[in-house]
Amino acid sequence: MEVKSQLLNLKPYQPGKPIDEVKKEYGLDHIVKLASNENPYGSSAKVKQAVEREISQLALYPDGYSAELREKLSSMVGVDQDQLIFGNGSDEIVQIICRALLDQNSNTVMATPTFPQYRHNAIIENAEIREVPLKAGEHDLDAMLEAIDDYTKVVWVCSPNNPTGNYVNKSSMEAFLKKVPPSVLVVLDEAYAEYVTAEDYPDSVPYLQTYENVMILRTFSKAYGLAALRIGYGIGCRKLVQMIEPAREPFNTSRIAQAAALAALDDQEFIQTCRERNRAGLKQYYAFCEENNLSYYPSEGNFILIDFNQDANSLFQQLLERGYIVRSGAALGFPTSLRITVGSEGQNREIIELLKTLL
Repeated sequence: MEVKSQLLNLKPYQPGKPIDEVKKEYGLDHIVKLASNENPYGSSAKVKQAVEREISQLALYPDGYSAELREKLSSMVGVDQDQLIFGNGSDEIVQIICRALLDQNSNTVMATPTFPQYRHNAIIENAEIREVPLKAGEHDLDAMLEAIDDYTKVVWVCSPNNPTGNYVNKSSMEAFLKKVPPSVLVVLDEAYAEYVTAEDYPDSVPYLQTYENVMILRTFSKAYGLAALRIGYGIGCRKLVQMIEPAREPFNTSRIAQAAALAALDDQEFIQTCRERNRAGLKQYYAFCEENNLSYYPSEGNFILIDFNQDANSLFQQLLERGYIVRSGAALGFPTSLRITVGSEGQNREIIELLKTLL
């Protein structure tokens, strides 16, 4: 039996180490996981209530159209209901886009390093990958424009970018969109948008009125704290959504996920609190970096990439053995850096004190 040749050297996604595995391996009781950009404050209390109500319905298939969630979200976002597509996390929307648009006769343009699933799914579809190096942690939009040709189908813009936390500001984004050919889909991945506090971060939804070749990706996994339930969505023009919908699997979001997302949308006060606490947490790391002369990228996400000027895997291992799970930059294109999720005030203080002793 043979698989597609492009899969032979492709590795499956490597998530951060699970808490229970680290406890068992190192004989630890206290574990702090700051590796996967999860919300340290969990999710809204309203979510837990909604999930409990849904438990009695497990024998029933979910609504494949996500009608109730679609209605609420379209009203909140300010788009028509048929401009939305739902996925098993926004990761699945990435997969759907690649499945619908890419093949061996096309190419796709993206920054590097950035969220790896753009590249991963494009390889599966046997498309040519055109990666444009980041410039001081930011998307080099001019170079990305130069990489586009007649065979380009999709351009990916991750803002805030994972793993650097940098964002594309309003003026740069608008100048970029004006120059991208209408035949090329521009995907604006805004997985961390709820954490952004920058005043010049663009409100991307109005772009859909001008550009039919734009799709916005968002998720409930990050600020909303629903990572375990896997639900995200895309926003695009009606025609685009209709064209890619056949690539979506039936019943791809669960009853519990839909109910949880509905409840989560009702608690924007929780999101505001998380945003404020996240900003305060980032300031803890900024102060630590400045006191210790460490380079870092100012972040608009719920994580920070810090250059420790030493082997990232070694420092990662030292933290792991002491019960702190972070993300080694070696796997992200930054071999001397760690990406650390912003935790609670106490979690941030603990790992900062530990890092001081290790340094």
